[in-house]
Amino acid sequence: MFTEFMEMVEARFSPDAVDAMLDRAAIGHDGAYTAVGHYPHEEMVRLVGALSEQTRLPVPQLLEAFGEYLFGRLAVLHPNLLAERPSLFDLLGRLDDTIHPEVLRLYPDAQLPRFSVVSRDAGSLALRYDSPRRMEELAKGLIHGAAKLYGLEVGVRLEAVAGDDPHVIIHVESTR
Repeated sequence: MFTEFMEMVEARFSPDAVDAMLDRAAIGHDGAYTAVGHYPHEEMVRLVGALSEQTRLPVPQLLEAFGEYLFGRLAVLHPNLLAERPSLFDLLGRLDDTIHPEVLRLYPDAQLPRFSVVSRDAGSLALRYDSPRRMEELAKGLIHGAAKLYGLEVGVRLEAVAGDDPHVIIHVESTR
């Protein structure tokens, strides 16, 4: 995830933007990430925050853009993860039981969010998103990236649910 984030920043902004972001984030190892390494979530928070300060783009917008970029990369790097999913809603509805186990096989140290279907019909899906990292905007971007792969336009709305069991409901609706 970290290497893909660096590549997105370089592609969308510039190599100089990557250097400036790393300097601003002051993470201590100059951003020497590897695709198989496991890095603290706090580093991603610092990197995105530094990029936000630098570009003056809001953190949620950057996370969403990264999610969309990341899904495109995952589809290229791991096409087998999508091979048996005939539709976007099939893909999203099966994240925890088919896609995430495969991700964990490839990246055993990955700490993935949990998704469960709350409701589903022909044109919409509501997913419960559970993660202490609160990266629902990244999930929103991943969903937009997946929708592009399936040739769909979707609306994605996040609904934070407070209380004893805080979580987010992600509402996905086909717009055509």
